[in-house]
Amino acid sequence: MASEGIPVNKEMVTWARKRAGLTIDDAAQRFPHIAAWEAGDALPSYPQLERLADELKLPIAAFFFPQPPTLPPIRESFRTLPDTEFQQIPRHVHFLLRKAKALQLNLAELTQGHNPSRRLITRELRFRETESIARMAAQVRKYLGVRLADQDQWTDDEAALKAWRDTLHSAGVFVFKDAFRVDGYSGFSLYDDEFPIIYVNNSSAKTRQIFTLFHELAHLLFRTSGIDTIEDRYIERLPQQQRRIEILCNQFAAEFLVPEAAFRAAMADRDRSERSAVQLAQHFHVSREVIYRKFLDRGWIDQTEYERAAREWAAQRTGGSGGNWYYTQITYLGREYINLAFQQYHRNSIDDAQLAEYLDTKPRNIGALEEYFLRGSR
Repeated sequence: MASEGIPVNKEMVTWARKRAGLTIDDAAQRFPHIAAWEAGDALPSYPQLERLADELKLPIAAFFFPQPPTLPPIRESFRTLPDTEFQQIPRHVHFLLRKAKALQLNLAELTQGHNPSRRLITRELRFRETESIARMAAQVRKYLGVRLADQDQWTDDEAALKAWRDTLHSAGVFVFKDAFRVDGYSGFSLYDDEFPIIYVNNSSAKTRQIFTLFHELAHLLFRTSGIDTIEDRYIERLPQQQRRIEILCNQFAAEFLVPEAAFRAAMADRDRSERSAVQLAQHFHVSREVIYRKFLDRGWIDQTEYERAAREWAAQRTGGSGGNWYYTQITYLGREYINLAFQQYHRNSIDDAQLAEYLDTKPRNIGALEEYFLRGSR
């Protein structure tokens, strides 16, 4: 007989745990009685339920649903990734994949199913895998309306990252961020006919985040979801078609950000040294690996030298230092998404609890979050 407590649906407790990718033993480390809750032999207290909902990133109301929702598994979004590779994705990245899918569904709810952008790049541009990468990069740059001269005017890497994020949003692609908390993963994309999104590791260097934006944009333009890792040796283990797509995405990002003609001109009076690679990276607002990869492709350096430098540069990267939670949340969700949520709230289309769910926070934080939002991002 279940003890006194909050009468949650035990099936929803099990569904929520599995959705988070937790075994019963994993969950029991934080919630010692969860096995009894799932069996119906005990019920959680309200504080326990509140902690459980917070840990599993679900609204409390979800635990009272009559039955688990029939949502497609996130695995279906990554059909081009072999099972062996998908299974090796760390648990926290799996969690972020599910969170990204939830944000995609939120966008559909907040906009009545219509992308708010006047244009959608993934609908208006189509490319085959046999497309010339140089031609593809030139077409995308023309569509986005950003010239190399514009790119050169940005004051620093942070300004460049913000400009690219704004540019992609104007083309119908939402960009979200988070701290991935695991080494080696730079970001991923989730393709959708109406709401394609890119998710970026905010702990990566700004230039690496920029590269990730365009690696993932290439995935979206090929109508696939993708995952960007710092170490690309896993590409060799992929089946031929998937390997080709990953190589093309890397080539596209490098060519888009540093077009061949511009690279040749910039190298005209420079030697083929690591110092030159660093200078060009600063000029184009890209990672040093992008330039060194061009050196490698031309045979100016060997694989050993490339990997040595890449490891050294990776060791120099540091994550963020924390800071103001509200500004961080605005950075992670993006001003465009937050604005959509507040618009619906002020039209009385959603209440405080629903707004808090959309903004991944608690109702008590809404007022302060809006105050910081209205001040503008730093």
